[in-house]
Amino acid sequence: MATSASETVRVRSARDDERAAVRDVTLAAYDEYATIMPGPFWTGYRRHLASTLDAETPADRIVAEQNGVVVGSVLLFPPGADAYGRAAAGSTWPEVRLLAVVPEARGSGVGAALMDECVRRARRAGAAVLGLHTMDVMQAAVRMYARMGFVRAPERDVDIQGVLVKGYRLDLA
Repeated sequence: MATSASETVRVRSARDDERAAVRDVTLAAYDEYATIMPGPFWTGYRRHLASTLDAETPADRIVAEQNGVVVGSVLLFPPGADAYGRAAAGSTWPEVRLLAVVPEARGSGVGAALMDECVRRARRAGAAVLGLHTMDVMQAAVRMYARMGFVRAPERDVDIQGVLVKGYRLDLA
């Protein structure tokens, strides 16, 4: 399914019956990292992706659709939520997790539309800051976050099996 910038991207809350579609979109989007990340790390990371998507969480599940098909998704965790499977020590920021766009829809504004919705929801909830974590191998995402105004928050970095997962923040005030 090839998409173009002229196709309308509709962003909305995911329905409960779309969990499988969200899982499929996310795993398809992240599969490109299987050959870039160290093998054992990738295996654990993919397992963690699936378990996060399958878990009951306090996160907003947000999807983007084009022509009635889910082509992207993201999770937006509220401040203080356990977004990473371990305590978020003193976290007072909402946190973006698992931004995903199927390869066929990349470059059509889907990722930006999902992130804009996260910013909108965080502001509506009264948040002063929106956080996220990403890795250097996710170059397209890092570039998009920089264009949006996210800056490094190294105090939020996490080392997982020797891989640096970098913290970022966007001041919403």
